[in-house]
Amino acid sequence: MKFSYIAAQQNGKVIEGEIEAASTAEVLASLAVQGLKPISLKKQNIATASKKRLFGGSINVADKIFITKYLSLMLKIGTDLFKAIDILINDFDKPAVRDLLFEIKSNLEKGQPFYLAFAKYPKQFSQVFVNLIRAGEVSGNLDKSLEGLSDNLQREQELRSQIRAAVIYPIILIIVATLVVFFLVGFALPRIGKIFSTGDIDPPLFSKIVFAVSAFVNQYFIFFLVFIVGSIVTFWFLFKKNLFFRRLIYRAGKRLPLIGKVLKILAVQRFCAVFSSLLTSGLPIIEALETTANAVGDEEMKDSILRVANEGIAKGLTVGEAFRKEVIFPKTVVNLIAISEKSGHIESILLTLATFYESEVKTSIKTLVSFLEPMLLLGIGLVVGIIALSVMVPVYQLVGKI
Repeated sequence: MKFSYIAAQQNGKVIEGEIEAASTAEVLASLAVQGLKPISLKKQNIATASKKRLFGGSINVADKIFITKYLSLMLKIGTDLFKAIDILINDFDKPAVRDLLFEIKSNLEKGQPFYLAFAKYPKQFSQVFVNLIRAGEVSGNLDKSLEGLSDNLQREQELRSQIRAAVIYPIILIIVATLVVFFLVGFALPRIGKIFSTGDIDPPLFSKIVFAVSAFVNQYFIFFLVFIVGSIVTFWFLFKKNLFFRRLIYRAGKRLPLIGKVLKILAVQRFCAVFSSLLTSGLPIIEALETTANAVGDEEMKDSILRVANEGIAKGLTVGEAFRKEVIFPKTVVNLIAISEKSGHIESILLTLATFYESEVKTSIKTLVSFLEPMLLLGIGLVVGIIALSVMVPVYQLVGKI
């Protein structure tokens, strides 16, 4: 259960807060330990909590970056975790983040591990996020783990932003072109087609086909509009909510020449970045590989990483030997892992590879977009050209009879 309280500190300052506890007595005991004198204590009901979640929104990547970066800095300068979280609670106005921070504080007061509050929300915080914090907490290097996690989140956000910025123009082009063609076929062409059908003109076959299609679209315009909008909404919903559907789309994308290359490079980059971070935080190599496998986003690579961990390293093979059995990884990655294993610098080599493949992803995206743009323009021009010819040829026939 969650309680809201108003209490006075020893210096007389009145503060507000929230705490999770099994009973009122447990809340009072917890406040007493903190040296707080309760003024008001209220139990939050389910409706209130749901309303706060509804209007408070979710915790986004920017929130995670701020939390991890701030806590890392505070721990580095010697501030204890309790004090750092208290300061964060006062700095954040977003209800979803404040709820999380209150829960973290409540867990710490009960003697629970720091990472446990994040582990309760797998949809918000990935397994990599949780394991990095857990490894840092166990090894006593929580500040370094939080700093590395913040850097990783920031790099990932920047990469995603660049990918979105690169593909936004082709998407807008497709949407605008579809709307223009839909308007021409649904409204303009049926009226032109009626003029020619009532006159003493016999349009060519391809003009008749275009006019027939436009008349059909015009007659069932509402149906087509609902179908198109419904298809877009259904696709978006399934892509966001259904893991099986996302995997189908991903597999289909991997079969396409340029898109498949981008997806493969992106998976390798994510593997190098995540694996490097987990090893740096002190996580055992097999556990680090198992966590990385769930983060790469590629089913084939995930299976390969799990084989490296469970059928290779776990059975006595070296890291290099285990990776050499998997053909999905580029030879450069495998060879550098094998060499760095001997020198004991796998983490730094993986970080260098992650940076290299990050630039490769950006280059591949630019290449893909530079290929897609002329292809889209050519396709749009072809459709518009067919529509124009279907109108112009009967017009010339009409002019010739005058």
